[in-house]
Amino acid sequence: MKKLRVLFLLILILPLSLMANGQDDSKGSAGSTAAAPAAVAANPVEVGANAYFADFPGSRIVPPATVFEKIAAGEDIFILDIRKAEDYAAGHLKGAVNAAWGTPALADALNWLPDDKPIYVNCVSGQTAGQAIAVLNVAGFNASSIRYGWNLGISKESGYEAYTEKTANPSPTPSGVKIDPAVKSAAMDYFNNLKADPEAPSNIIAASQLKAKMDNEDKMVIVSVRSADDYAAGHIQGAINIPFGAGMEKAFADLPRDEKVFVYCYSGQTAGQTVAIMRLLGIDAASVKSGFGTAGTGGSGWNNEGLPLVK
Repeated sequence: MKKLRVLFLLILILPLSLMANGQDDSKGSAGSTAAAPAAVAANPVEVGANAYFADFPGSRIVPPATVFEKIAAGEDIFILDIRKAEDYAAGHLKGAVNAAWGTPALADALNWLPDDKPIYVNCVSGQTAGQAIAVLNVAGFNASSIRYGWNLGISKESGYEAYTEKTANPSPTPSGVKIDPAVKSAAMDYFNNLKADPEAPSNIIAASQLKAKMDNEDKMVIVSVRSADDYAAGHIQGAINIPFGAGMEKAFADLPRDEKVFVYCYSGQTAGQTVAIMRLLGIDAASVKSGFGTAGTGGSGWNNEGLPLVK
C-alpha cells in the first residue's frame, strides 16, 4: 500500500516539474512561449497607389470620338470637367459637371462622384486630367481621361459641337460612397495642395524652366516614361527610363524621397498619371509640360521647343 502511495505521488509531481522547467512538448523548446510580434498593418494609400500599375488595364486615356459615341448612345456615364469655371461656361460636353482643378470643388467631388459608372475626365490638354484620374482610381472610382482634353482634343474633332452644351449641370447629391478614410484624406490633400509648390504649380514645370534648372544644378533626377525604343532614339540628358505601363511601380522604390523628380512622357498625359502615383507614394514629383512634345501638343514640349537631346 505504501509503494502504491509513493508511485501515485511521483505520477502527480512529474508533470508539474516538467511544466515548471519549460518542457511542455506542445510549446516546443524552452522559452518559446513568447508572443509573436504583431504584423504591421499595410498603408492603404501605398497599397492603392502600387496597385494602379500592378493591376494595369491600359493607358486609361480615351479618344474624344469614343466619348461622343457614348453620349449619342445615351450610355450611363459621368463626365467630369476640371477646367476653369469660365471655360466650362463657354462650352462643355453634354451632361458634364464642373469641379475646377486647383479649387476646393475638386476635393469635394470625392463626396459625390459615382462609383457605379465610368467617369471621363476632361481638362485643357489632358495633363491635369492624367493626375486627376490616377488619384480617383486609387480612391476606388473607375476614371479615364479624354485624350488631349478640350483645347487639343475635343474641339479639334469634326462635328464636336453636336456633343456640347453651355447649360451648367449641378453636381449630384452626395452618394455616400465609402472610401478608406486614409485614402480619402490623401486624395483630398492632393487636390487641395496643387498650388503649394511655386516652382511647379499643379505639379507641372515648363520644359524651358527645367532646362534652366539643369544648366544651374549638377545633379537632377529626371525620368522618361516613354518606350525603351523612343528613349534610345533620344532623351533628356541624364534621364533614366521607366517605361509607362504594367509593373513600373517596382522601379519607384529606387527613386529618392529627399529631392524632386521630374517626369516626362510624350504629351504630358501619362506623365500626369505617373506623377500622381509617385506623389501618393511620397515622391516629390512633377511632370514636364507637354512632355517630349508630339504633333498634338501645339508646339509645346521639350523636343518641339528645340531643346537638346542625347542618345
